[in-house]
Amino acid sequence: MGPGLQLSQRLSQSLVLAPQLQQSLALLQAPTLELKALVEQELQQNPVLEEVPAQEVNLDEKSSNDDSDMAPAPDLAEPPEDLKEEMQFDAPTEKSSSEPADDFQAEFEKLVQLDQEWRDQFSQTNAPTRASAEDEEKRQFMFDSLTTETSLAQHLMEQLRDASLNEEQQGIAELLVGNIDDYGYLMATIDELAATTNLPGEKISEVLKVVQSFEPAGIGARDLRECLMLQLERAGQQDMLEYRIIRDYMDALGKRRIPEIARGTGMSLDDVQEALARIGRLEPRPGRTFLTAVDQYVAPEVFVSRVGENFTVSTNDEQIPHLRISNVYKDLMSAGENNAEVKNYIREKIRAGKFLIKSLRLRQQTIGNIGREIVKRQREFMDKGVAYLKPMTMAQVAEVVGVHETTVSRAVSGKYIETPQGVFEMKFFFTAGLQTTSGGTVSNTSVKDLVAEIFKAENITKPLPDQEVVKMLTAKGITIARRTVAKYRDELGILPSNLRKVY
Repeated sequence: MGPGLQLSQRLSQSLVLAPQLQQSLALLQAPTLELKALVEQELQQNPVLEEVPAQEVNLDEKSSNDDSDMAPAPDLAEPPEDLKEEMQFDAPTEKSSSEPADDFQAEFEKLVQLDQEWRDQFSQTNAPTRASAEDEEKRQFMFDSLTTETSLAQHLMEQLRDASLNEEQQGIAELLVGNIDDYGYLMATIDELAATTNLPGEKISEVLKVVQSFEPAGIGARDLRECLMLQLERAGQQDMLEYRIIRDYMDALGKRRIPEIARGTGMSLDDVQEALARIGRLEPRPGRTFLTAVDQYVAPEVFVSRVGENFTVSTNDEQIPHLRISNVYKDLMSAGENNAEVKNYIREKIRAGKFLIKSLRLRQQTIGNIGREIVKRQREFMDKGVAYLKPMTMAQVAEVVGVHETTVSRAVSGKYIETPQGVFEMKFFFTAGLQTTSGGTVSNTSVKDLVAEIFKAENITKPLPDQEVVKMLTAKGITIARRTVAKYRDELGILPSNLRKVY
């Protein structure tokens, strides 16, 4: 056959997750803040759903999260067949010939019964009173009192307006300020700026000196060496030993080669050490004070609190939107004048709403059961801290909870648990273990914490090599390789022993 387009048929099998199951997995995996956005989207797309006001939520609902409720959660990672018992929704059934073709009244009664069961979990209270005029005035005053921090660029532009520059120099200075990053360094070279502006590099360098005279000291530097030298020049310390070290021995300084610096400068080790201490007080990032602090807020999914000698586990139900089926659409269903098309539309929307409500319940149940198993296995951690963290895998928790391992992975992804020891990511508790000489195991996180304590307590004039740390851990009954200690040291941001030595 010659080249050309051809049609062919091929039969194959593939497993495709139903849209409803995909929605359940998305709800399970989403952290609380993302879950709110998903529910808001569903509320906009499904008109039969409405959110229960917070004032109507029954606070006694939390009692269902106590330690006595340890029923396995349905596995949302299994194929749809495994969800039939937990996630079945009024599938169409065959009707006898004596029944009407559309037994709408029977289905309506089912929906009313389901809604009544759901409403039993809420208490009816009066609508909240609106805030008084005085409260609104105080609230507005609070927002009006909020101030915006000055950025580094704004701070430099304010100084630029007071500088004695002509129009051409003013434009060059604005270009330089625009190329200074948040830490205060000039990110473009003089040649690049000259090519952009078609101006001689000498003019740009002249204006750069003006910008470098602005506050904070060290601003507009092109590298760390120039930044530190600018700060010393501003303080009139060009004749000091630290200035010579930065100017002539920056590479040796970065590698902590103190004897080499002492020989090159002709100074004693003590004098070099004192000069290095003064260099350490300089600011390597002069623009840091203008950085806006970015606070990361997390909403814990699980709360662990101590009650006597035991721990109680509860899920964060207050942050989860509570939904119900609107009575308005149930009234429309019961109205006899609606045609079949309207009834079918409302029926499908109500079924989708029911599935969403059940999925939210299952999500909380799954996360709660996983949280209780974590607390059960990590009780010593809850009492004493990180050093007593035990090895634990997701497969072990999945077997006890009664779900698939991938379900545990989805359930803990991006979620946090509040414990007596602080707030931790739920994945923090799932760590592999190292063998001990007694035949037991200890978690990698605990060993890493122990390595940090060993390096913290070392003699700075005789820093410990990695092999010595291996011997110290072996004496404690922990079998570990030298390369593992080196890996933990790198993760902790600790330099090798030859670069940590202080003479």
